[in-house]
Amino acid sequence: MTARSASAALVALRRVLRQDGDDTWAVRLLPRAVFGLAAAYTLFVLASAGMSSFIAVCAVLLLVAALWLLRSRGQLLLALASTVVTVAITGYLAAVGDIARGAASGLLSGQAVFGYWALSGMAVLGAWMVRSHPGRRGVTVVIADVIMVMTAAAGTIVPSLSVPLGFTGVVAVLAVRGGGAAAVRRGVRRAKALVGRRLAAARPTDGQ
Repeated sequence: MTARSASAALVALRRVLRQDGDDTWAVRLLPRAVFGLAAAYTLFVLASAGMSSFIAVCAVLLLVAALWLLRSRGQLLLALASTVVTVAITGYLAAVGDIARGAASGLLSGQAVFGYWALSGMAVLGAWMVRSHPGRRGVTVVIADVIMVMTAAAGTIVPSLSVPLGFTGVVAVLAVRGGGAAAVRRGVRRAKALVGRRLAAARPTDGQ
């Protein structure tokens, strides 16, 4: 079995080195192998530069692995990307609000940033907790994140109202996009239909 494996490996190596134009596998494999070795060597050199570089390389590899695993979950990938961007933007807007008010690090803005993080997680969980979501879940998270960015921008002027407004906006988006408004409309239609049937059934009795 070992001899067969070695023979198969030699045959594959010959195919790669020969680069026959009719051998599609060998033609595609050689540039991929070259670029893969170059990328691995580059990452090794960067990671060896220092602890911070090593941590950055590990973070990039974890991010690439996560993207690869989520390549077939487009809506979840969109939601996570939107959440990361929203957290960064809201943190930046909170810092801008501190600078505008002349405070290096305000307690109120710090609480607001934590509230934005909680709202971002709430938007993702709320979109995926609904068993039969009528729309695209990732789009729901993006809409909620846009509202949070708008409330964070308003929070640079009135920081005490930013998180309550963001909470109200996220809840409204989750209710409308998650089918809550449709359920309310269906309930109203059913109530109207029930009242109409009862009135129709009561009319002959009134006539008698």
